[in-house]
Amino acid sequence: MTDFEATHDAAERIGSRIDTSRAHTARIWNYWLGGKDNYPVDAAAGEGIRQLHPGIGEYARADRAFLGRAVRYLAGEVGIRQFLDIGTGLPTADNTHEVAQRVAPESRVVYVDNDPLVLAHARALLTSTPQGMTDYLDADLRDVDHILHHAARTLDLSRPVALMLLGVVIFVEEDAEAYGVVRRLLDALAPGSHLVLSHTITAPGMDDVDAAVAFWNENGTPRLTQRTPAAVERFFDGLRLLEPGVVSCARWRVGAAEAGEPDVAMYGGVGRK
Repeated sequence: MTDFEATHDAAERIGSRIDTSRAHTARIWNYWLGGKDNYPVDAAAGEGIRQLHPGIGEYARADRAFLGRAVRYLAGEVGIRQFLDIGTGLPTADNTHEVAQRVAPESRVVYVDNDPLVLAHARALLTSTPQGMTDYLDADLRDVDHILHHAARTLDLSRPVALMLLGVVIFVEEDAEAYGVVRRLLDALAPGSHLVLSHTITAPGMDDVDAAVAFWNENGTPRLTQRTPAAVERFFDGLRLLEPGVVSCARWRVGAAEAGEPDVAMYGGVGRK
């Protein structure tokens, strides 16, 4: 088989896994970010959610800005040179490797996602500085052993790694499984590793957020699970939680230029092992 035929067959296999009849989270977030990698069903769902919760479009931007601040801090101030980004989402501006390699060109990044559309665009995530390296794995967050085995081809797991779990644990409905998956990943990483995690929350007075999530779960895939801020903080049990703790992504170590951004019900934090 020629390289062209192999590439064509791979593209057909990926295409057969993309369901354009039902909205998908990664594509809706791409829509909210102003991207082009979405379908009419995603735009319709995104607008339906926005009607219930007008501030929802800020979530994607706040989460992306939180990623940038966390990666810049870890690469610049902590000296982390390895990143395991699970639940990557569709490539956009300032992906993890771009932020990290601007600070430290030798940084290595492994991306993991199980969305076929993300896989179809993975080439955009595989660019790298000559000094560094990037890799992509098509896998589910729950496939911990598979993820770690593959990541070890690019990352040295005996040295500190930043485990990036932004907006992905929300797809694990059962608490015991969600906490267990995060713990198994962290247990395999060296001391000095960091967890960067964000999660949609629920709290009293957030009826519009709850309504938007309910709408999503009726119209989109995969289903989302909300957790309280205290439940999100539990993911950092056993870690040294960095200041300011688990807060709205729009409030985590913001600079003067971002200080006026509205709060979002997407909370995030960074903890050190």
